[in-house]
Amino acid sequence: MTTITASTTAATATHTASRSLRPARILLYGALALGLIATLAPFAWMFLGSVKPTGEIVAAPSAWLPRSPTLGNFGQLLSKQNFGLYFFNSTVVAASCVLGNLLFSSMAGYAFAKLDFAGKKLLFGLVLTMLIIPGVTTFVPLFVLVSNLGMSNSYLGLILPFVVTPLGVFLMRQFIRDIPDSLLEAARLDGAGEVRIFLRVVVPLCRPPLATLAILTFLAQWNNFLWPLVIAQTEDHYTLPVALALFSVGANGTNYGLLLAGAVTVVTPIVLLFLVLQKQFIQGIAHTGIK
Repeated sequence: MTTITASTTAATATHTASRSLRPARILLYGALALGLIATLAPFAWMFLGSVKPTGEIVAAPSAWLPRSPTLGNFGQLLSKQNFGLYFFNSTVVAASCVLGNLLFSSMAGYAFAKLDFAGKKLLFGLVLTMLIIPGVTTFVPLFVLVSNLGMSNSYLGLILPFVVTPLGVFLMRQFIRDIPDSLLEAARLDGAGEVRIFLRVVVPLCRPPLATLAILTFLAQWNNFLWPLVIAQTEDHYTLPVALALFSVGANGTNYGLLLAGAVTVVTPIVLLFLVLQKQFIQGIAHTGIK
């Protein structure tokens, strides 16, 4: 009888607690829903606007749904503009920077996490310092350096300054630091050198941070506008953001339909990349301590 009474009391208390938490949970879900709507609304407007005629886009008030949907903006983007070349340039630059960061940042992260060498703490302190220095402060010196090396208006000038980043080094170092030293020592006892240990032991364990670094690097370089704008001095080296910004503005004003169609084209590869690597991305963020 005592057991039944205790169980009934516990069930009543649990039910009362759940009822008291229900308003708070409703408020939480409501706030999350508002945040989701505020985040997705600009993307929805972009996608819907890309299939609207220019007249509907600039109309006041403008309706969300297109009255006369058209793919003419995408047709103009693909036919009248040198879209293929700009897409190729953006792909080459972004992919090269991603590959460079995956290789060099992981190598540097391994060295900082597991190897002992003179000046290790000083060099890692410099990496952390570079993380907090705004990029705009190094923009002009970097441009002067690239120009003096004769790499302006070239793929090297677009790629080389970003093949390794402080964030990538820090990200990989934080993850590799948690790999047990016993794994590395066992490989050394088997006669493996540092290069083999890095390639056969460390890299296979670093898939989550590598996926995170790949997404962050691709996002930064695919959307990079200012650096390609000053380095690419001819159209054959323009990337998509630069080309869209320059060619969507004509003598008669801004072609908003073309601009929105180009924005959809630029955003789509990033969304697809995140959907493919989202599991590894979330694991990489969780394991490396970046909040």
